Amino acid sequence: MSYDPGALNAALAAAVGDDSALIADLHVAFMESALRQVDLLTRARCDANWELAAWRLKGLAASFGLTGLMALAEEAAQSAPGDPRILRQLSAAIATLERG
Repeated sequence: MSYDPGALNAALAAAVGDDSALIADLHVAFMESALRQVDLLTRARCDANWELAAWRLKGLAASFGLTGLMALAEEAAQSAPGDPRILRQLSAAIATLERG
């Protein structure tokens, strides 16, 4: 599954127009929130905490139309807490979006 950082930038631009400073601020806020949820996933030791972090990440991705990240977050919600494969995939997807 590929992750298009341009989709995040396009969603931000559609929301706020051509205000590059605001787009940059929103991008930072998105990244901080996404990274926070991935961090919570890495520290989750029970199903409830794992699912909550995955659902929050999915909702965040949905807010910006990032369907690939939404699907990955849904997959995480269905996985066992601490699943290293899904954590690696989420980290890689977030890193790709961060570079965009």
